[in-house]
Parts: sequence; structure tokens; C-alpha cells
Amino acid sequence: MADRRTADRRGPYRVCFVCTGNICRSPMAEHVFRAYVAEAGLDGLVEVDSAGTGGWHEGDGADPRTVAVLEEHGYGSEHAARQFRAGWFGRLDLVIALDEGHLRALRHLAPTPADADKVRLLRSYDPDATGDLDVPDPYYGGREGFEECLELVESAAPGLLTAVRDGLGERGAA
Repeated sequence: MADRRTADRRGPYRVCFVCTGNICRSPMAEHVFRAYVAEAGLDGLVEVDSAGTGGWHEGDGADPRTVAVLEEHGYGSEHAARQFRAGWFGRLDLVIALDEGHLRALRHLAPTPADADKVRLLRSYDPDATGDLDVPDPYYGGREGFEECLELVESAAPGLLTAVRDGLGERGAA
């Protein structure tokens, strides 16, 4: 029983997706994963959010192409970009990088080795992913890059959801 109270006091399981500017890949991953969490009935137990490694777009909405692809596929799209801060590690359970560059930057930013261990590549949760696990940045390309980004995010979401469920179970919250 003490473990259950500790888990309840700790609050929800928190996942933050991180890309470069927080206007394309990470908000797409945030909205897709939030839908998976809700569909699994875990929306009260899991918080999903996103940020960028840089602050160039802070306060901006998601790229219009991201918004269009999300909405056409039935996902939400409300968003305000922000930059990831080292101080956030203490309240996060998982920090999901969209490519190797983000992974390295986030692990370098992590204040402790335990915080660095929270950083994972999104596509590492896709059992069919092989070789390069980056989600390519669609920003400088056309709409097809945003569609590909959505496909890669959706392919990894079930595996990530399983990992989050496991994390909740370890905390005694699931």
C-alpha cells in the first residue's frame, strides 16, 4: 500500500517529445501519442507534451503543414512551441528524441546520469525499424515529408505506449 501512495503522490507519468524547433516533428508526436494514451484509457495517468532543443520558434504554433496532416488524420493540433530546459528532467519520466542529434543534445543537457537515461529515440519503440532510427525533419521539404513523419510516429506509438504502461506498472499506478 505504501508503494501505491508514493506513486499517487508522484502524479502522472510524464512524456516529453523533443525535436529541433518544436513546430514539426515533436508536436506531431505529442498529438499522436496523446490520442493513443486517451484511446488506452490512460489520459488521467499520463501527461504528454513536447519541446525543442532550440528556442527559435518559442510561442509559435505548429508548422501549418504539421497542423494540416494532423487534422486530416483526426488528431488535435493546438500547440505553442517552447524550448526544452534542463530543469524539466526532474519531473519527466521519459524524454523522447526524434533524431540522434536531439538524443545527444538532451543527454548532454541532462544534469545526472539517471536523467540522461530517460532520453530515448522515438523509433527505438518501433519493432519494424532498422538501421537509421531518425525521424527525418520535414521542415525544408514538401508535404510528403510531413506524411512520412506521421507514418513513422504512428509506427512507434504502440511500442512507446507499452513502455509507458510498463513504467506505470513499476510505479504501481496501472
